[in-house]
Amino acid sequence: MKRYRSPRRKTRRRIVLALVAFFFIAIIVWMHRNVTAILKSVSEATMRSVTTVAVNDAIYYTLSDQVRYEDLVTVLSDAEGNISAITANSFQINRIARDTAYMSQQNLKKMSEDGIEIPLGAFTGVEAWAGLGPRIRLPIIPISNVECRFVSQFENAGINQTKHSVYLEIVADISIILPSETSNFASLTEVLICESVLVGKVPDSYLQADIFGNGYDLVPRE
Repeated sequence: MKRYRSPRRKTRRRIVLALVAFFFIAIIVWMHRNVTAILKSVSEATMRSVTTVAVNDAIYYTLSDQVRYEDLVTVLSDAEGNISAITANSFQINRIARDTAYMSQQNLKKMSEDGIEIPLGAFTGVEAWAGLGPRIRLPIIPISNVECRFVSQFENAGINQTKHSVYLEIVADISIILPSETSNFASLTEVLICESVLVGKVPDSYLQADIFGNGYDLVPRE
């Protein structure tokens, strides 16, 4: 015998189903907005820390042999003792920048293979609980691009004396592919490589410009 359902009961059932569907959609939207934001923040903070360690380890490895000022820069003086020319050793500069960039990228790749640990509280979407609970290892797909370049800085060091400092800048562009979206950020590390006090008048053309310029920016090749 066919069971008869009244139109009112059918309407009520449709309303209940619509409310349940709306409830689940609301939960999904809320979790996507809140949980994803917290996961993105925690992942970025973790990868920034990993990037710092990876870059510092690469610098330590690359500069394990002490680099002297004379290894990177050649200073020429005229008969009166004034600075007539300052030239950069392109071979050494390119070697250090290339090796540092390559090692940094390899370290990042290796250190991120195991993913990152996210506290269970982060999945609640409540920022105050983000650091609570046991940690869950979340697999990530990091994509990194490391660039290195040398920059120089001139400072007055006394009468007829100028301090010339040489720095290595390492910029790591990181993209983290999370289950819900991709997070992008950049990390800058600056390291003093060497410095020297130049005795004699330094031409303004050197004081107002970087002798290394942008010609020594290097991007490691796979």
